Amino acid sequence: MGKGNPAGKGNASQRFMRATGRLRAIFGPANRSSLVHDMTEENRKLLAQREAESQQWETLHRPDGSTYVVPRNPDDQSLR
Repeated sequence: MGKGNPAGKGNASQRFMRATGRLRAIFGPANRSSLVHDMTEENRKLLAQREAESQQWETLHRPDGSTYVVPRNPDDQSLR
């Protein structure tokens, strides 16, 4: 009778992958790019577009503490 792995345990590498998989589920995948770099022209355009999109909405607060988002100008259909 040889030694076998108990059901559900697996070898060390499998346990490691399961453990880090749980961490990735919580923290997301690793980011390997540098945080210190100049913005490209494409990123500047995208940022301007996102800022324009975000300014068309307004957050309202209900008395019970919940919030919801509504268009600032209901007649403006430019970004929807």
